[in-house]
Amino acid sequence: MKIIRYFAIIGVFALMTTCVSTAKFPISKTVPAADITATKKQDDNKNYVIELTAKNLAEANRLNPQMNNYSVWIVIDNGTTKNIGQLTNKNGQKAVLVAVTPYDVKEIFITAEEKGDLSYPAGVEISRTKFN
Repeated sequence: MKIIRYFAIIGVFALMTTCVSTAKFPISKTVPAADITATKKQDDNKNYVIELTAKNLAEANRLNPQMNNYSVWIVIDNGTTKNIGQLTNKNGQKAVLVAVTPYDVKEIFITAEEKGDLSYPAGVEISRTKFN
């Protein structure tokens, strides 16, 4: 009985880890010290959970020109760009954004913006990457 339980746990763990796509952002010319990664996985409701983690990301007001926030954008199948939220960062510590979307995300990017409620990117692009 213990052997069956053991293999069942290993099987569940293997299924959970294979459903996650990870994307590493390239080094940014604007904030070169930033180490940024994103993961995409599908939840039980067939939505996609996007988790973006940024380490050593300078505060937006320290950029030249100064900005007010970092906005995170996704590009979906038909090429449409959607704003999924703002990345809040204090003193270069780890910043995390978790968002749920019904769209299968193909690309993700970050911009430094003056406003946070934009429907299209208008500021400086920090970095961009694609999911496999």
